[in-house]
Parts: sequence; structure tokens; C-alpha cells
Amino acid sequence: MSYNNRGHRGDGPPRGRGFSARGSASSRGGSFTRGSAPGRGGGPPFRGHSGGGGNREVVIFKGDTPATVQPHLSNANMNTLISSLSPLRNQNTPDRPVRPGFGTLGTPVILRANFFAVKFRKGQTFYEYTVTISGPKTKLPNTMKIRLFELLEQHPDFAQYNPHIAHDRSAKLYSAEPLPQPLEFDIKYFDDHKEGPDDNADEYKLEIEFTKEHDLSALNDYLNGNPESKGFDIQPLTTALNLIGGKFASGRGTRVGRSILKYFDQTTRPYELSHQIEARQGFSLSFRPGYQQFMVNVNVCMAAFVTPGNLADKLNKFQDRSHGAMLTLPRGLVKSIKIKTTHLGYKKSVFQIMTTSARQTTFTLDNGKKITVEKYFEQTYNKKLKYPDTLPVINVGNKRKPNYLPAELCEIIPGCVFRDRLSAMETKNMMNVACNPPHENAQAITQTGFPFLGFSNEQGNNNNTNSPLEPFGISIDSEMVVIPGRELGPPTILGNKPIPNVNKASWYFPPGVKFVRGAVCQTWQVLIIQDGWNRTESDKATEIADRFLERLKKCGMNVPSKSGMNDVYLVDPREDDASRSKSVQKIREGLIGAKKASFVLVLLRNVDKVVYAAVKTIGDVELGVHTVCMQVDTALKRGEAYFANVALKLNIKLGGINHKLDEHSTKWLTKKSTMMVGIDVTHAGPTSRYGTPSIAAVVANVDDSFVQFPASMRIQAVDEDKEAKEMVTDLAEMMCERLSAYEKKMKKLPERVFIFRDGVSEASTFSLPPLFLGQFDVSLREEKPLILEAFKRMKAPGGKAYRPKLSIIICGKRHHARFFATNSQYASQNGNTRPGTIVDKGISAIFDFDFYLQPHDGIKGSVKATHYTVIYDENSFSADEIQKGTHDFSYLYARATKAVSLMPPAYYADLACERGRCYLNDLLALGDGKSSSGASTGTGGKKGRKDEKEEVFIAAAEAWGNGIHPIMRNSMFYI
Repeated sequence: MSYNNRGHRGDGPPRGRGFSARGSASSRGGSFTRGSAPGRGGGPPFRGHSGGGGNREVVIFKGDTPATVQPHLSNANMNTLISSLSPLRNQNTPDRPVRPGFGTLGTPVILRANFFAVKFRKGQTFYEYTVTISGPKTKLPNTMKIRLFELLEQHPDFAQYNPHIAHDRSAKLYSAEPLPQPLEFDIKYFDDHKEGPDDNADEYKLEIEFTKEHDLSALNDYLNGNPESKGFDIQPLTTALNLIGGKFASGRGTRVGRSILKYFDQTTRPYELSHQIEARQGFSLSFRPGYQQFMVNVNVCMAAFVTPGNLADKLNKFQDRSHGAMLTLPRGLVKSIKIKTTHLGYKKSVFQIMTTSARQTTFTLDNGKKITVEKYFEQTYNKKLKYPDTLPVINVGNKRKPNYLPAELCEIIPGCVFRDRLSAMETKNMMNVACNPPHENAQAITQTGFPFLGFSNEQGNNNNTNSPLEPFGISIDSEMVVIPGRELGPPTILGNKPIPNVNKASWYFPPGVKFVRGAVCQTWQVLIIQDGWNRTESDKATEIADRFLERLKKCGMNVPSKSGMNDVYLVDPREDDASRSKSVQKIREGLIGAKKASFVLVLLRNVDKVVYAAVKTIGDVELGVHTVCMQVDTALKRGEAYFANVALKLNIKLGGINHKLDEHSTKWLTKKSTMMVGIDVTHAGPTSRYGTPSIAAVVANVDDSFVQFPASMRIQAVDEDKEAKEMVTDLAEMMCERLSAYEKKMKKLPERVFIFRDGVSEASTFSLPPLFLGQFDVSLREEKPLILEAFKRMKAPGGKAYRPKLSIIICGKRHHARFFATNSQYASQNGNTRPGTIVDKGISAIFDFDFYLQPHDGIKGSVKATHYTVIYDENSFSADEIQKGTHDFSYLYARATKAVSLMPPAYYADLACERGRCYLNDLLALGDGKSSSGASTGTGGKKGRKDEKEEVFIAAAEAWGNGIHPIMRNSMFYI
């Protein structure tokens, strides 16, 4: 699992903190791929001041160096570009609209970006080749392909080509010089622990066949924005450059990722996250075009790795013992481990940790005799085991053909990427090491990243003739590009009265100011979850309930005194199964007793994902009762701020309105009836049951205040051949549900539909920019027709055809662009760019309509903007309209008194997906400390995996049932 200065998006219980546990560490600097962190919003909404503090000196990266915007980015040149694109705009097609102009609103600022100019040798050409592998095995695993390419590089006849070639270790090879044709090599295969091949080693033929030539002469027209070059396919060139740029680092460190390539130096000092997991700093790179110059984007990132060492020591340290059961490790950890044997030196991935020891485990020899693993290693290798009966054996084969090894003969090799979600403690530790101030990240990129990637030597000289890029005719500027930006001011926020003093994208409800509309509650109850020895006393529960009630009334909610308080005593986990089914039944019985309440306040003493998931599943799906969870100790410790935050959530769940924007700030939406839609998809992780479906969510407003966003949710099967689908398969039906809900509430259908699509990758393989092929176009090709189909199914008054004007905007979070203030005038107190920062020049697309927006304040670490791209537009947005509108709408996130980093509809869709994960928790959470054994139920082979996938989907469909309870469907139950 890798991290890149954003925020962890985990699916554990927050929760009860009044803001999302998934939120942005983009506002906090640590960038977590999928996880949780409250950075996108949160903070006490009712308080006496807006925070603040201290007169600390702001440290600016290269603050003493004058920063001048490059001449080609002058306003005159930018206006010339826009004028030159007018023939394309006149084509009047809503698909992939050409940029209509650049934004003008806001205060101009000068920024640095972690992009570096790339120069090519005059006349440089790159040659693309396809590598075909043939041999005894027709379907090779990736590890064998990688090894064959290593052996190819070691072949004496291939050595002359090594300096000027780069490859993907699979099928593509690029060269800076033409290679002779035909070109083929016979390679005898042997593993890297051997000195050479055996006499009977398998032999493979690698044929290197010319595919195409990439002449850079056509590139300039594209970079200059020549309208005739808009269709220029730059994807192959960026693919080649990403491989070439990563060649040096790939040979020195560990390569991680598929869509974004990241490289980690295993020789640097690690940061301990737990006894099993460590973090290491690395760097990502991505070549991409910009206006009048090619650039490479380099960013610092962190990744979690399994701590190297002896596997037996790892098992003994973990001590996951239950009533004398055999030691084991969490499945997520096991699936991340690759070992090297100490007796023979070969490397293998761990398939499974067994439940029997070397003394108990037997297998059959070639002569038909059975033997224990202990006896086999003693007789064959003269190895007397230290732990023959106290540690389990390791299966490095598979289910059909196991290969057992004693744990003590297995060394975990460096560079094993941890492929599961981090625990709460590990996440906290990762945040501490990943959240570095912006100037430190910038220094790491230029001083450590450049030499490590081979972009400069150790002294920082990027023009030396010994550079690994020199044979390719490539040189990279050592200075970050300097670009223009702007700062947008905050909108006017309204409670039941105007809210003054919006400061640093944050505000509070001063005394006398209440919610815009307080929800009405008929009855409510308290459910105390008693789990383990650490019980919650009734007086503490009463104190929490009373203080919470007081806060709800101060907020303007109509809430009576609680109508009941009950305890639920859970079964000891040691006397329950892994899913805690007995305890879940206890929770169910407790909530059934409160079924008629408007909401149930659930008090939790311990953080337990199973318990939290059970509460939400039973409340949302089975019974149709709203639940709000509080951690007892946290509530008592944080007091009013905590209760105020939970009040924000509860009021929205029950149909209230916390705050809204003034008429001027929403005029772009209200000039015609508008439905704002958020779409997202979340997928099972690598440690979930094979075949666990994805979860899709579509949310949309049902009011003209743009506050209430009920959700439609579905599970969708993974592809037959491989992976989860990013596209929403039931989108037409889900959109119809949202349109019907809007029509029912507003008494008409919307004239315009704006879709903010979260979760679509900005790139396909090898970090391609979003402006080219990839899932942006897939979204248009696959999802847009389903949206239009939904419009056809709806009927306007009088049975007329219904066709609103549609716009689709992609919200990109998985990018590595970072902006740095050039002086304290443009910086927040911790050195980040300030709230409202927007960038649409310099590093943005040449033709496409995109921009980077940071509405929120970077509290900790390095702040991250969201990348918005308009991929379909029938509403003819101007740059200022969509940019200012998106910025202001970021203040409408319902459960925080802060602007958030992501457009709220997309954020809500993400939250709904995360809530859906609770309903499938048993299938998704296999890595959360559960045994590594018995996770797969298939019989092996392709048919076995197909059977298992079908079995798992049936189980998921059963758990999902009919989806959200009818009582809850018109509410923001997921908030």
C-alpha cells in the first residue's frame, strides 16, 4: 500500500467524531490511497473563536530566490492560445470540450509546482519494440517475465544495447537507437539465487520486433496548441518516457504501482509503523506535456512495507494466540510477504500460513511414503528445527500443490509492499512520518529524489554526461516550474442568521446563531455497547446523553428528552466466531427494541470495526433506524466540540439544514433548476474474499439549497476475466431513482444535471496524463449513454420527452501535482498555499478544460488540490463560472464548518460507498487480524476461482439484501 501526501481513507469506525474518518490528509499532507483522516472537514462548529495561533516564522522553499513566471505563460500568450483554439470550440461538440478560456477572478499569486522542464536532443527519435516470449510454458507469471528480462540484460550479446533501452519487464521495449532486425535471444531460465542454469533448464526465446518510430518533430505543434494537432496521440511517447525516466531508479530500488509508478530506496532509513510494518520514502514520476514545454512531475511519497527479518521471529512477536491455537499472522500481512529460504536461497511468495506445526504436517514423497516436515528437513538438509511443534509451517506453493517450509528457515526479503489497510495505530504513525511541511517535501524532491531517479548526480548537477538519461537525449531542468495562480475569496455562509468571520476557510456558529433548519425528532434512545472488561457506567452514559441533548437544542433542533437507555453485553471474542455473530445478534436485539425511535445514540467504549459495521448494517438495512455512534472516552474528553460535530451529522440525517450559501454564491445553480450529482465506486482490497463485489453510489440533491443528498447504492460483480470495474453498471436505474426523488420533492424535473464523478483514474498504465486515452474516455463511452438512457425513461409534464442539459466533471484526487508558495505573502501559517488557491495555467492541459482547486486550509503536512476536468458540457460553462462555483460549493459540505478539498456531491458519494463497505464487512475485512488460513474456498484452478467468485457474490447479495431500508432511502443516512 503506498501513500503520497494525501490522506488515508479507511473504512473503520470513526466515527462519531462529527466529521469523516476518511477525509483529507490532503489538507494534512499525508496522501493515503484509500483510508481515513479528518482533513477534508471537521473541527468544532460552535465555539468562541476560530482557532489560531502563534507567530511562527513561515518557511518557504527557495524563499530567498526570486520567482518569475515563465514568459510563455504570460497573459498575452495565454490569450493567444485561447484564440487559436476557437476553431475547435466552434465545432460545438460537448464531448471533451476545448478550454473556453482561463479564469480571471481572484487575487493573482505566483507559485512553484513540482514539475520540471524536459528538453530533448535535436532530432531525437525513440523506437518502440514488442517483445514476444515463447518457450515450454505458454502463460508465464509476472515474476518469471521480470526474471527473463533480467537475464536478457545479462546476456553478453545484449549488453551493447543496455545503455539506450528501457522496458516494462513484460512486453514493451523502447530504444533511443534503432535495433537490428530480426533480433532474438535464447535464454536459459534460472532463479536469481543460482549462479547459472542447470543442464536441464527451460529455454525461452525472446523475439524483439520493431513496432513503430516516435518522431518528436510532430510534438512541437501539439505543445504549441495547434488546433490541427489536437488528435495527436501522445500516449505512446509518455509511456516510453515514463519507462525511460524510471529505468535508473528501478535498478536501485523497489518499483510500486501500475497507473502511477513510484520508486523506493530500500537502503534508506525506514520508519517503524508497528512490529510488522515499516514506512519508506520514495518518489513518483510522470512525464506529461504542458503548453510550449514537456515536463516531468516528481513527487515525494511514502509506502508501507513488511519489515524484513526471520519469519519465525515475526510470528513469535505477533503472538496472535487464542486458547493455545497455533500462531499466525493477519491475512493481509501474509499476502504481502515474499521470503528467501536460508537453506537453499530461493525466493517464494507466501501462499498460506498453516494451522499445523512441522511435527504435525505431513506430505507424500515421490516414493509414496509419508513424512513430516520436521523429519524431511532433518534427513534431507541436516536441519534440526528450533520450533518443530510451536510454530506453523508455511505453504509457498498453492492449494493443489502445497510446498511446506518451516518458518524459521524463511527470511522476509526487503521491499515487500504491504497490500492491506493499515491499522489505526499504523495509520497514525504513517501520518506522523508522511505529513511533512511543504518546504521539506520540495527539498526532498530536488535534493534526494533527483539523484535517486538519475535526473542528476549526487551533487545535483543534472547536465553531467554520465546521466542515465544522456543516452536517450533527455535532460531535465533542476528547477521547479514557476506558474501563475489565483486566490478566490470565501462565499457568504448563512445559519439562521449570517455567519461572520470566515477565516482560513473555516467558521463557527457564534452565540445566537443556529442551524438554518433544525430537524424535528419525535423520540430517541441510548444504546450502550458493553464490550469486554472496560464497561461504561450508567452515570457517564447519562452525562453524555444529557450534554448531547443540550447541544442539539442550542443548535435549533426540536428534540425531546431520551425515551430510554439500554445496555447490550457482547460475547467475549474468544467465545465467538471471527465475524462475532453472537455479538452481532445481541446488537440486533438491542436495536430492535429502539426500532420506532427517530434515532439511536450508540455509545461505544472500544474501537471495533465489526461492532461498528454491525450497528450500521442493522440500522440502515434491516430496521430502518438512524444511528449515531460516539466513543465514550472521546466524548467526555473533547466535550462541547465533539457534541457539536455529531449534531451536524444528526441534523442532516433527520432532514435538517445546518448552513447554506447566500443567493449570490448559488446564483450559477439557481438561475435554472439544477440537480448536482456525485458518483463513486469502491472496490474490494487484495485481502478480501476473491469475487467480493464493488460498491457503487450515486447521490443527488433534492432541494434548491443543495444540502440534502440522498443516495442510491448497488453492488456490482467484478469482471469475469480479472478485476473490479471502475464504471457503474446500474447507472441508468440509479439515475432514475435520483431524478424521481428530485421530482417528488421539487414537483418538477431539473432543467440541468451537473455530474461530479469521483473515483475515475486519471491515467491508465504507466501514468498517462488525463487528457489522453484512459478511463476519462471510458466514462464518456460507457457511463454517459446510461445517463442519457435515464433521461429517456423519465417523462416531462404531459408525457413529453425529458432531456436536461448535462455536464460531467471528473474530480481527480489521485494525482501528484503540488504547489508551493514562493513567498510568505502567498503562504498560510504553516507554509502551504492558502485556501482558495486555483491553478489553470502552466501545468494544466493544453486543449482540455481542466483546473486545480484548493478550497481548504492545509492544517498539517503539504496541502493537495483537487484536479477537475470537464469531460462533457452542454451547459457552456465559462472558466470563472465553474471554477468559482466549485470553490464556493466546497463550503457546503454538511457535516463540517470548513471548506473541504473535494466537491461535496463527490465526497458524499464516497461516504456512501464507505458506508456500503459496512454491509459487506465479513467479505471485505479478511485482512483485519483474521487468520490467514482457510480464506479461499475454491477448489483451485480457473473453474475453482469462478465457483468461488459466484459463491462470494451470492453471499454478498444476501448480506446486501434489498439495500437500504425504505424508511432511510430519502435521507442522508450515510453521513
